Amino acid sequence: MFDKLYEETEKANIQFIGYASESSRYDFAIIFTEHFFGKPIVLCMQTGRSALLCQDDLSNLEHLQRCFSIRPAEAEELSHFLRQRLPFVALHDQY
Repeated sequence: MFDKLYEETEKANIQFIGYASESSRYDFAIIFTEHFFGKPIVLCMQTGRSALLCQDDLSNLEHLQRCFSIRPAEAEELSHFLRQRLPFVALHDQY
């Protein structure tokens, strides 16, 4: 037995982005949804790793390293790259 918590269908806006740095190539899908307090799901299509991220999360480079299993320099590049694409979500909107 289990308790169903929710089941919803939503048409989501998905942005596919590929870019290359000096050291690596990246292919991401950014899924913009009304779920998760407005935070988009950022999915690395090469590794299958994903995270819910907004502008505030991008300043935590250690978090990006853990989420996507990348080196510090790569986390800094990713943070800079995603700053142009992710929304700001106010803390009171999240909780």
